[in-house]
Amino acid sequence: MKNDLSKFLDFKPYKSTKGEKYMSSKQVLHFKTILLEWKNLLLKEADKTVEHMKNDSSKLSDPNDAATQEEEFRLELRTRDRERKLIQKIDQALQRIEDGLYGFCEDTGEPIGIKRLEARPIATLCIEAQERHERLEKTQID
Repeated sequence: MKNDLSKFLDFKPYKSTKGEKYMSSKQVLHFKTILLEWKNLLLKEADKTVEHMKNDSSKLSDPNDAATQEEEFRLELRTRDRERKLIQKIDQALQRIEDGLYGFCEDTGEPIGIKRLEARPIATLCIEAQERHERLEKTQID
């Protein structure tokens, strides 16, 4: 079953070889490629938005059409803002690759795991640490 990210990026799940060390150079290259392709895809979408807004930002005489267009632009800009934040996280993940820290939990130092990273290449926490953080957030909200 394909995860959400692989719907947009064409990559095959990583197959470890017997005895392969976690975050071997081949694994790191696999994730670096995914992160760079993802970033490029997001940047292309941002460029499309700019072009779309330039080309379609004509003054519409009908107030309903103008309001609809304005709402469309607002939603598009909100999406691009979320993607801008995602690009920052991708850049941070690429920096962790350069620093040799990618794939390891920021809290425990334990491996995050290949499958989790393929589902969420920007993950910084292993499942257990992520669940702990979510429980803590929930208790602070309640």
